[in-house]
Amino acid sequence: MSKTPDAGAAGTFDLDGETTVNRMGFGAMRLCGEGIIGRPDDEDEAREVVGHALDLGVDFVDTADSYGPGVSERLLREAGAPEDAVVATKAGLLRDDSGEWKPHADPDYVRNQVLVSKDRLGVDTIDLYQLHRPDPDTPFADSVAAFAELKDEGHVSHVGLSNVSVEQLDEAREQVDVATVQNDYNVANREHEDVLEACEDAGVGFIPYFPLAAGDLGDAAAPLAEIADEHDATERQVALAWLLGRSDVTLPIPGTSSVDHLKENVGAAELELSDDELARLTDAA
Repeated sequence: MSKTPDAGAAGTFDLDGETTVNRMGFGAMRLCGEGIIGRPDDEDEAREVVGHALDLGVDFVDTADSYGPGVSERLLREAGAPEDAVVATKAGLLRDDSGEWKPHADPDYVRNQVLVSKDRLGVDTIDLYQLHRPDPDTPFADSVAAFAELKDEGHVSHVGLSNVSVEQLDEAREQVDVATVQNDYNVANREHEDVLEACEDAGVGFIPYFPLAAGDLGDAAAPLAEIADEHDATERQVALAWLLGRSDVTLPIPGTSSVDHLKENVGAAELELSDDELARLTDAA
């Protein structure tokens, strides 16, 4: 792998046949303070991480209004991400000062939040706006309808979903073109394999969040270590390379607040695993 990794080495994905992004993205949740609440200790360092990501060819960045709340979106604007990358943000999940996540996808709230996110990001149109999580107190169809209306009105270019089932994806696609789905998925957790397969069938991008499982890779740990040693790579890089090799529609978004970890993550774009290595990791979990 080169000393200066290139996110473009992972190949590209077309969100709509026109908007093309490099498949190795960046998740901006970790730009916030401890517990994803408030400002980071060093905002200049956070903006530097974003700038380095852009310099390494990352042109797909994921965030949410609840990260901070609001901190991540603001820092991305200040670092210039909306000018140089497709920025995906989300609404429908609140974050309180105790660290609790609370679904809230009422249509009126979503319509208000899109204006807030546009202001924080400094854009007229949000590139990709995602329903962060279905709200048990709001009919799913009503939440999706609000996102569809925002697209029709020009507030957003593309609509995405997060934390959904195959059935919910199918239901949403009856109302609006769904560009992406973002679910928990990694080499050690295949709970949403059926959602990934549905995305493949529909040509929908699949954004695997928690791509490194915070290092808890279970039964996959041993083969990850073996394959990493064979490639003179790190286990994190192999785990990300597996996601890229698993499907042409996957868009990993590893997040970090460290430039060194950022370079390590992006370096995975250049790591090509053999069919046998992919199978070993797939079978391990």
